Amino acid sequence: MFLELGSVVLAISMATAAGLVGCFAVMRRMTLAADAISHVALPGVGIALLLHFQPVVGALAMLLFGTVLIWSMQERTGISTETIVGVVFSVALAIGSLITSGEELIDALFGAPAKLTGSETALGLLGAAVVVIFILKARHSLLVSLVSPDIALTAGINVARLNLLYLLAFALTVALGFRYLGVLLMGSLIIIPAATARRLARNLNHMLSISVAISVISTVMGSYAGSLLHRDTGPLIITGAGALFFLSLVKRQPQ
Repeated sequence: MFLELGSVVLAISMATAAGLVGCFAVMRRMTLAADAISHVALPGVGIALLLHFQPVVGALAMLLFGTVLIWSMQERTGISTETIVGVVFSVALAIGSLITSGEELIDALFGAPAKLTGSETALGLLGAAVVVIFILKARHSLLVSLVSPDIALTAGINVARLNLLYLLAFALTVALGFRYLGVLLMGSLIIIPAATARRLARNLNHMLSISVAISVISTVMGSYAGSLLHRDTGPLIITGAGALFFLSLVKRQPQ
């Protein structure tokens, strides 16, 4: 009973974190790069399975390592984030596919909420709380640095450190959804609700609220539909989020 209740709470927490993080990923125009970052988790999953410890720990460790690597290469070389992410993503996907196979690879790509353990649930709730607190506390600084890095520096904001912390929060969010949606679909839950919210919102706080609401509604309804239809929950969650995005297209944007 605890695990079922914990799974539901974790799903809502994960969706909340994804809705918040996704808003800044959309505003940074890093939607494709953000989706690719999630695949960096695969080698960590493979290594964790080989060494017989929690796959989510391996995924998180590899995501954090990959994020710091991407940030460091961007700071030192000036190469665009999309290019560096493309290279790291391709190498990670190749290595992950080599050391992870069969059912384990499918679980890593599409999630396996039924295999969620109590320790993974506790770790996930802690991670979600960290991401939510960070985004809500740093949202104005993130917005200023996005609009003008020069103004942000003048205001005393360490833009480089803030960018690193945001990327780490993004990586942590992907790791939260590893068991529930898998690395292939988690990026979609981060991006689609935020893209929908951007069309409907009037300001930043409005956008964050709408994105979280869409992400949570999609997750709860997808999970319920999955249990009712005896189908995998991940594709149903993303299908629901996609349907809400297409519905948002009905609203005309101000000229």
